[in-house]
Amino acid sequence: MTEGTMELGDMGTSLMASGSKKAPVQPPNKFERLVQPCLAELVGTMFFVFIGCVSVIENVEAAGRLQPALVHGLAVAVMVACMAEISGSHFNPPFTIAIYLCGGMKLNMVGPYLISQLIGGVLGASMSKLMTTTENYSKAQGAAFALLQSQDQLWGALFGEIAMTCLVTMVVLLGAVNAKSSSPMVPFMVGCTVIINILAGGDVSGTCLNPARALGPAIVANYWTYHWVYWVGPITGGLVAAALVRLLLGDRKTRILMK
Repeated sequence: MTEGTMELGDMGTSLMASGSKKAPVQPPNKFERLVQPCLAELVGTMFFVFIGCVSVIENVEAAGRLQPALVHGLAVAVMVACMAEISGSHFNPPFTIAIYLCGGMKLNMVGPYLISQLIGGVLGASMSKLMTTTENYSKAQGAAFALLQSQDQLWGALFGEIAMTCLVTMVVLLGAVNAKSSSPMVPFMVGCTVIINILAGGDVSGTCLNPARALGPAIVANYWTYHWVYWVGPITGGLVAAALVRLLLGDRKTRILMK
């Protein structure tokens, strides 16, 4: 976000472009600058993970990947649009890390954001267990990422998580942080990218892209097989996206080389 909203940095942390914002009537107070954004990240991540998990647990077999793809993508788009002016609508640890590395937020907010997102993920997964039937919940392993069962699948899945998270993180950085390419269409763009990634890579890795989405169901369902892939892959992908924007694709304010 801009200095006029949250004072997290000189460039926008919000996933809504700065051109769509209205100047606040008065400067934000301490609660609005420090506490409210973390609460928004917790609540936003909680509902994203809740809706995403339910879409997997109650997925109609004939729908295949389409149902969870649409639900995850639309949930992201809606939550980004709703919470953008409060926290910047990250809801994903790799997004927060990449936004910080590209100058979009201050270091003192990174830790609280990450903690809020992970807690939100656990709460959302718990809500999905309360809502769904025991039979469906057990059959879907509580929407934990249970696709990987052998070493043969491992490296393709890891690469897929890196590449697909890099793609969606670049959309975030170029659409919301980088002034030259910022767009008010960021919620739609991010949601569409999530849908595309799930449709493309769902049978390879499950298309996590978000450690908070992975951790919540893993804790609630106690399913940890190859769980590390859904941390290493997305975080690495976010770092690659930040490097591309910071070194090559960003505008002069964002880029640190060849200014």
